[in-house]
Amino acid sequence: MAQHLIEVRNVYKIYNPGENEVHALDGISVTIDRGEFVAIVGHSGSGKSTFMNMLGCLDSPTSGDYFLDGVNVAGMTDDELSDIRNQQIGFIFQGFNLIPSLTAQENVELPLIYRGIPKAEREALSREALAQVGMGERMTHKPSELSGGQQQRVAIARAIAARPPIIMADEPTGNLDTRSGEDVMQILHELNAEGRTIVLITHDNDIARQATRAIRIIDGKVVSDTLASELQKHDV
Repeated sequence: MAQHLIEVRNVYKIYNPGENEVHALDGISVTIDRGEFVAIVGHSGSGKSTFMNMLGCLDSPTSGDYFLDGVNVAGMTDDELSDIRNQQIGFIFQGFNLIPSLTAQENVELPLIYRGIPKAEREALSREALAQVGMGERMTHKPSELSGGQQQRVAIARAIAARPPIIMADEPTGNLDTRSGEDVMQILHELNAEGRTIVLITHDNDIARQATRAIRIIDGKVVSDTLASELQKHDV
């Protein structure tokens, strides 16, 4: 049987161990296979962002195992986790996180520089990624010259330029109007159709319903794992 792309086994994330400890993740076990489009759903404070940070190798669990493509990354050093992130995962955040002084193309190229990709190759990859998200004509514009929706498209291009197999999107439509949010979700669907695994973090059932599968977290625990279409509308 083929191994899962992501396998989380009995993971805990505990802050302030001792009398006032907080279980941000409380014994979570989840598997995600290649090519899935999964929404992680929960209220603010539910633990969903902590879970994404762990899935994205931005943080390590207090205990438990996390296998990414068959490798247990739970006990890796920060440098090892950084290497995994660079090779495997593209991130999209609610706040865009673009550098104001850089053009759209320069923002997309920046992570490629950290990966050691030669100049000509990273320029080609960044142009291709920007064209894929409909920003090919705006490559020389800085963030202040772009709308929120356009800035998020640039952020998506940055996430996909190195062609990582996994895209993790943390509330990617949270700062956008309805039309721009729909455009972003369409891009995520297109990436999924190409074979990328999409993990979408959201508090909004209407957004989560656009995934294929929905995992709901409450108080650091998985309380349901269903088809996304089975989520109730507007129930957040």
